[in-house]
Amino acid sequence: MMIPEIDIASLFDGPSDARDLVDREIFRAAGEIGFMTITGLPDDCLSRDLRKDLLSIFELPDSEKRTLTRKNFVPENMNVYRGWFPLQNGYPTYKEGIDIGADIIDKTRVPDPLDPLTELTPLPDLPTWRVAAEQYYGAMSKTGGALMRSIARALSLPEMQFDAAFQNGTSTLRMIHYPPRPSESFGSEDKDFWAEYKGEQRYLLGAAHMDSGFITLLAQDGVEGLQAKTRDGEWIMVPPKEGTLTVNFGKLLQRWTGGAIKATIHRVIGNGQRRYSVPFFFEPSINTVIAPLEGCGEPFAPVLYGDHLWEATTGFVEQKGIAHLRQPKGVGV
Repeated sequence: MMIPEIDIASLFDGPSDARDLVDREIFRAAGEIGFMTITGLPDDCLSRDLRKDLLSIFELPDSEKRTLTRKNFVPENMNVYRGWFPLQNGYPTYKEGIDIGADIIDKTRVPDPLDPLTELTPLPDLPTWRVAAEQYYGAMSKTGGALMRSIARALSLPEMQFDAAFQNGTSTLRMIHYPPRPSESFGSEDKDFWAEYKGEQRYLLGAAHMDSGFITLLAQDGVEGLQAKTRDGEWIMVPPKEGTLTVNFGKLLQRWTGGAIKATIHRVIGNGQRRYSVPFFFEPSINTVIAPLEGCGEPFAPVLYGDHLWEATTGFVEQKGIAHLRQPKGVGV
């Protein structure tokens, strides 16, 4: 099975036969494999120069990275949910990077001291990088909104069905560096750190998982490694083609659409090369109640998105040890 490539430029215009065709292509890809690559994005957001500016953050000295690092790794720092996470030995996932929130473009955000999901992002003093991050965050937000409206149309729902949920959203822009794995990064259960691909043993850089939320928009940097698992159990490489953005979908969107949109297991394998990627997790407001949509699958218990997000993300290695810092609020807020 091939990962389909779709030009979504018509999604940013008004109604047309071309847009209807793209809606059908997106819905087919989302329902069959749960992965696609897209072109036709706004604001020249996939240019090499912009990506180079974004990835320049990895050139910071370790001392400056430390000031951005999360509290679970540097206890004297105050940031819990946003900020830098370092490389960690002994896990199938081996990466470093930074998580950036909506305050990169919305300077009016006021954090709730009782909810770490609302905290502001510690940012480096890199003016060119900040401009690039703001531009990219805005373009990805626009793209995520266009895809959600496409999904709404394909489900025969009102086009703006999901718009309110994503106002004041909590989307995360992440920048990741996967270096080649040194021997000390592996754990005692050696088999957990390796995967077979085309008859070769390749070490893992990102453990197999499904994304937890809605839409992931991923810019790759030319080095292959991301793989999606088909319904038949085959692992296929997601091509890191220049000028394309990889799209996959999360478990909560699968639930919200009654299974019409598929969340797909994926992983990252290494080949001895240094690898970078820039995922954007398009997410609604933490106070959004995710409840069954009329005519979309079986009923389920409504969930507050912030509760779902916290439970899901604190299970990942870069957020280990912080689950107790936020209590569920429930759907009554």
